[in-house]
Amino acid sequence: MAQSTETTDWVSRFADEVIEESERRAPGKPVVVASGLSPSGPIHLGNLREVMTPHLVADEIRRRGHQVRHLISWDDYDRYRKVPEGIAGVSKETHTQHIGKPLTSVPAPQGSAYPNWAEHFKAAMVEALAELGVEFDGISQTAQYTSGVYREQILHAMKHRGDIDAVLAQYRTKNGPAKKQSQKPVDEAELEAAEGSGAANEDDGSSGAAGYFPYKPYCGNCEKDLTTVTSYVDDTTELSYTCNECGFSETVRLNEFNRGKLVWKVDWPMRWAFEGVVFEPSGVDHSSPGSSFQVGRQIVGIFGGKQPIGPMYAFVGISGMAKMSSSKGGVPTPGDALKIMEPQILRWLYARRRPNQSFKIAFDQEIQRLYDEWDKLDGKVADGSALPADVAAHSRAVRTAGGELPRTARPLPYRTLASVADITAGHQDQALRILSELDPENPLTALDEARPRYDKAEAWINTQVPADQRTIVRDEPDAELLKSLDEASQQSLRLLLDGLAEHWSLDGLTHLVYGVPKVQAGFSADATPKELPAEIKTAQRTFFALLYHLLVGRDTGPRLPTLLLAVGQERVRHLLGE
Repeated sequence: MAQSTETTDWVSRFADEVIEESERRAPGKPVVVASGLSPSGPIHLGNLREVMTPHLVADEIRRRGHQVRHLISWDDYDRYRKVPEGIAGVSKETHTQHIGKPLTSVPAPQGSAYPNWAEHFKAAMVEALAELGVEFDGISQTAQYTSGVYREQILHAMKHRGDIDAVLAQYRTKNGPAKKQSQKPVDEAELEAAEGSGAANEDDGSSGAAGYFPYKPYCGNCEKDLTTVTSYVDDTTELSYTCNECGFSETVRLNEFNRGKLVWKVDWPMRWAFEGVVFEPSGVDHSSPGSSFQVGRQIVGIFGGKQPIGPMYAFVGISGMAKMSSSKGGVPTPGDALKIMEPQILRWLYARRRPNQSFKIAFDQEIQRLYDEWDKLDGKVADGSALPADVAAHSRAVRTAGGELPRTARPLPYRTLASVADITAGHQDQALRILSELDPENPLTALDEARPRYDKAEAWINTQVPADQRTIVRDEPDAELLKSLDEASQQSLRLLLDGLAEHWSLDGLTHLVYGVPKVQAGFSADATPKELPAEIKTAQRTFFALLYHLLVGRDTGPRLPTLLLAVGQERVRHLLGE
């Protein structure tokens, strides 16, 4: 049996609460936690928190030896609301005509290997979750509704529509619906279809001359949900509706009709009761009166269930996503993040912050600092000096109850790998040569030892670093600059060149390039900053700028020790005028 992490981090505290509540509600049965995702477009890194929060809790419960199901409801029977911007293979001309249809009835973007819109965007998320080690049971709401799984729940909701309407009425304003920011898409069609009393809310269903109905049929002719229920008979379950888009109308028996769904504020609590969900988080937008989570607390009782335990989670921000890599309208997805960072790092970002704490995911230079922080933590965990909460977050990042996630055999510094990838521009033999020289006493023998971290760093360079910031080593020396150097600058280059052979390793070159200005000023190359006057730092910056100009024609670039290794001794000597 996998052992629990012995700590009181937020994951463990929720696991304690969920196990206790599950035993109270359904003793002896698997614990049920849930997430909901709408494949209406790219599923982004903010949506991932909806999955990672219950995943981490479920995984802790599994570590303790309990059975647990993590349900992910794919809201693929939701209506297609609008044509997203910036998605390859999609144009407003071709897809606007499908607005109002279920997501599974909308064609996938042109060139997709998937049968419909929902499956196209679902597939990318499923792939990312597999890489992240997330174990789940996926539930297609299209399959649930169209196969009649929810038939009894739909009939029950229609029978108790007055009770549901009374709950929703508590949150409606006198001047019409109180619009709240919702984590779920606002369903304009439901608002448009409402008539009469004006008591409709886009999440509530329609209320008109025929009364309130919490159910929306999809039209039998045009497949859209721009319909209005005109009558319903409880005894026979006969339901009549008219389509406001194409004018089609029909009367059906709801006890055998499978082409429609409960409106969102009723659908969500219905599922809590149907699945026996004990834990499900929701976004901070659900903390307001009238929001889906708050209203669901009352409606779930109509279905004989209880609202799940669930924290409100804060939003996830993005730092520096390059436009060049975002063909998805600027919304980075888990797949985008996993191209540039290992799954352990992404898991760690969600595990180390409590759900109500917001955080940012770095796509810019901050990713290098993030990796430095991770590597430092990795070392502290290994030597036993990490704090308990940090140990817990690290444990949840590197393994699940099922075992360790695959990891890089030789986790070299990310910033070093990025510099090497930048300089070598895809030449793997060159990259291996440089990386093998980083530590001569323990040389890298194959690039695979540095994978997948090397591949992530290379992808970061290729997709997130603008072309004008890439490193291009000079082909020939800058003769004019070399000729203009004063005696002190010439001496600094001579000291560097004289020490290259002896110091040809990452640590050695670091010592050498920082030491040259010290030696020139009459100090030992080993002198510490405390032993040196402030002017030495200025001299170092001047020396570094000179080297960058001579090697890459700019004021700055990759760390000089890495750059020197990448360029190679012979070429360095040539470019520095030897």
